[in-house]
Amino acid sequence: MTEKTSLKSLVDQHIQSLNLAEREPVNLYGPIDYILSLKGKRIRPILTMLAYQSVSGDLPQKALNLGSAIELFHNFTLLHDDIMDKAPVRRGKPTVHTIWDNNVAILSGDALFAYSMELVVKEFPNHAAALIQEYTQTCLEVCEGQMEDMDLAENDSATIPQYIQMIRKKTAALLGGCMSMGAIAGNASEDIRIKMKTFGESVGIAFQLQDDLMDAFPPEGFGKQVGGDIIENKKTFLLLKAQEIANPEQKEKIENLLNQKDNPEEKVREMLDIFEVLNIRELTAQLIEEYIQKARELSKELSREIQFEPVAAFLQEIANRKL
Repeated sequence: MTEKTSLKSLVDQHIQSLNLAEREPVNLYGPIDYILSLKGKRIRPILTMLAYQSVSGDLPQKALNLGSAIELFHNFTLLHDDIMDKAPVRRGKPTVHTIWDNNVAILSGDALFAYSMELVVKEFPNHAAALIQEYTQTCLEVCEGQMEDMDLAENDSATIPQYIQMIRKKTAALLGGCMSMGAIAGNASEDIRIKMKTFGESVGIAFQLQDDLMDAFPPEGFGKQVGGDIIENKKTFLLLKAQEIANPEQKEKIENLLNQKDNPEEKVREMLDIFEVLNIRELTAQLIEEYIQKARELSKELSREIQFEPVAAFLQEIANRKL
């Protein structure tokens, strides 16, 4: 058993031991227990625990409550995201709002968020103020990112810097927050904490850009719909870069495709043709590599100061799967 699978098992067992299904009212805690039982990769709690270990030298499970708190927050966002997206399925199972209803899902999400805050400081009372400050700031950035994503969808003049800022908050801030909170709990210096947070955010941005790229140009056996973002007119780096560098004729073609309501297969095919002509695949890969390189440089710096290798190895394993 690898360290990653061992830590994942610890997180799964710990969340189960919270016995949320036994709390009342059942219609509040039942949905919470349901979404947590769907599990997941548990990347965020594992990352938090490894970050703590790298700074403190203690066993990573000492940060189990802290890591679990972040996993609970992540699932809170999924509960609300599924309502906003009208999503029928989550991790291959019916979503909470389809089994119960929107009101129950909203309230259960709120309770999940509140309970997560209790776990943040449970094991580290000496760092309670700093942990809560970092936790709430991270939570706010995730919410800001979600709102900025919705705003960008309606913004015909959206820019690439706006998009990068949005994904930094919506996706990458939580990875950065995991690193930062693990560092705080381990009593890291402010310099190390900032480096670890920046490392997590850099990796998170690279992952989101890669998700964008794989939606348009999936690897063999990817198993998902090709061009889902194109069909939905979703603002991604690929689309924004194409609009930025296209000639007038190509710009007009892109605009026509964005306004096209029927024949989604043709829409995807023609948009991908434009992406290919403009070398959008290569330009996206270059930007991904810039963020990965930034993370590599920070990893080297941190490895000279703390036992950072397990964190870097874990994220490299994720990168090898996604990138």
